[in-house]
Amino acid sequence: MQELDKLKTELKLRGFSKLTVRNYSFFVDKFLNYTKKSPKDLDQDDAKAYLSSMFDDKSKSTIMLAAASLKFFYTEVLNKEVGKIKVPKKERKLPEVLTKEEVRKLINATETKKSKLILSLLYSSGLRVSEVVNLKPSNIDFEEKIGKVKGGKGGKDRNFIISDTLCKDLKNYLKKRESNEFVFSKSKALTTRNIQKIVKNVKQKANITKKVTPHTLRHSFATHLLEDGTDIRMIQALLGHASLNTTQLYTHISTEQIKKIENPLDKI
Repeated sequence: MQELDKLKTELKLRGFSKLTVRNYSFFVDKFLNYTKKSPKDLDQDDAKAYLSSMFDDKSKSTIMLAAASLKFFYTEVLNKEVGKIKVPKKERKLPEVLTKEEVRKLINATETKKSKLILSLLYSSGLRVSEVVNLKPSNIDFEEKIGKVKGGKGGKDRNFIISDTLCKDLKNYLKKRESNEFVFSKSKALTTRNIQKIVKNVKQKANITKKVTPHTLRHSFATHLLEDGTDIRMIQALLGHASLNTTQLYTHISTEQIKKIENPLDKI
């Protein structure tokens, strides 16, 4: 379909990630099939009707993503004003965070050296799972114990830290895999789904009842840094957050910091 091709081209030209291109294209394709109209005849009511139809069985976050997809499609591809389409805001739930002991149990429950290195890197550096699968040996400075994310979220590069122990283990691991294009794969990057499955299986083996995903290790990395006194702006830089407001979320979930607060009742 011509309009879908235009959409994908425009998204790529703007530097959007492959995941965003896929998601936006998915929702716009569903929308066009729903309306069965020629794109030139589409108006704001069509967008509202489609989004309204999603409320019975879709989550708020899915509806918000669909709304963003349609807005981009209308304004940047069809050159039409979609106006203000109000959808419920996504609920701001605090993310699940593991204790340091739970992180240790999770990593120790891995069955292969590769799995252990992957989970250790997710926690040690606070990387997103997409950044781990695309990491290349050339992106790591083993002497300085620092790595570089190339073209992370928003197309930005940033540095990340690696623990001393993990740095040595990764270096030894790669000595036997000098032909690897990626740290954890030879010529084609692992899928993020592959790592999600590893984390799910290890979580069950470690008997951890909390919901655990690769991103949980990123949340835990940030929270533990904050609890250990690391400046929040440094954490912001390590995570690659554009806004400090995003990083400040971790001040709300740090149980160690909460426990340090003197309760006013005890002072009466």
